[in-house]
Amino acid sequence: MLQRIYGTCWATDADLKAYLTMVEEAEKRDHRKIGQEMDLYHFQPEAQGSVFWHPKGFVIYNQLEAYIRRRLNASGYREVKTPQLMASKFWEQSGHWGKYRENMFVVPDEIPNTEDDAPVLSGDADLMAIKPMNCPAHVQIFNQGIKSYRDLPMRMAEFGCCHRNEPHGALHGLMRVRQMTQDDAHIFCTEEQIQSETEHFVNLLYAVYEDMGFSDVVIKLATRPENFGGTIERWDAAEKALGDALRATGHDFVIAEGEGAFYAPKLEFHLKDAIGRSWQVGTLQLDYVLPERLDATYVAEDGSRKYAVMLHRAILGTLERFIGIMIESCAGKMPMWLAPVQAVVATITSDADAYAVKVAEELRAAGLRVELDLRNEKINYKVREHSVGKVPAILVAGKREAEEGTLSVRRLGSQDQKTMALADVVKALADEATPPDLK
Repeated sequence: MLQRIYGTCWATDADLKAYLTMVEEAEKRDHRKIGQEMDLYHFQPEAQGSVFWHPKGFVIYNQLEAYIRRRLNASGYREVKTPQLMASKFWEQSGHWGKYRENMFVVPDEIPNTEDDAPVLSGDADLMAIKPMNCPAHVQIFNQGIKSYRDLPMRMAEFGCCHRNEPHGALHGLMRVRQMTQDDAHIFCTEEQIQSETEHFVNLLYAVYEDMGFSDVVIKLATRPENFGGTIERWDAAEKALGDALRATGHDFVIAEGEGAFYAPKLEFHLKDAIGRSWQVGTLQLDYVLPERLDATYVAEDGSRKYAVMLHRAILGTLERFIGIMIESCAGKMPMWLAPVQAVVATITSDADAYAVKVAEELRAAGLRVELDLRNEKINYKVREHSVGKVPAILVAGKREAEEGTLSVRRLGSQDQKTMALADVVKALADEATPPDLK
């Protein structure tokens, strides 16, 4: 029996100790373990690689999507929705069928032949494919009607649900799934607009990452791979345009030789989390190939027909993976605005039940996500249970608090507690729970 063994090598004992500490910390922060403790989601064999979001997990998902939607609306994007199933001819025209077919779910995979019952192999024109990405569908919307240079740039966004047939052994919780939702968008523009659109996107991306608590970002320019579409001249032009545009933003970058998509070079944005691990999240791809393949043209100022330049871009990448990264970076202690339950009102005795109900009502009226804990259990038990559930604020009410109109406030991760008036608690928590883009 063969067994695979991995090893690492370090220049100093300090580097080795830092690595071992990171590995130990990563095990504690495993999003699969924390997700179970917080009752966020689950997986099961009958739907491999697809997430069953529980109510608390879906709160995080929805809050993140709503935040990105507000950012996109404020940045001139228009949201669309495209089909899950598209005929194979679109994927053949785009080039995905020849280069990405093995990772696509095809419907049906085989079509019986009525003459001799022999199957018709995949690739037949009658086949449909569940989309693994949104770009060909967005081109179909762009191609409806005649576009002028005055219509550009056109920023088209979609929270597109995509499916990719990832190998079973590669699946890993939220980090590698088969069904995913991308914060996807495509920008159709002229060559003269590449630099300004790149700057616009990079500024938006950095603002989002700052709101999410990530400040350490490394940018890589991934260049032409061995298996590529289009001409070398087009690729050279695309790589130069993307590099020049990025330099204009004032951000440094490194070259990732041969790691571009088959149709375009791309910028990769790598984040460092709280324990120093790097995650590739956002992308920007400059594509001359797909517009030509799918005939995405506009009328130029001189009246001629020109192919649009297509910028494929995402900030979070996929919502599933980004939530997994956030869970591990925060060790489950999500920022107040993203926390599934933002506060719990827990009673010490039944004498405070009516007051606790009133507190919960006022907090909900202020827009907070609140739970009531009126169980006949010791307060230390309640506090410990809600701490495991990573609730940011535990508000304790006993007979004295009910009489005085106060609350004993305990914050997650702190042993300290302080007594505050109800009105002050409501205002403080409501302010803290406001999403960063609305402050």
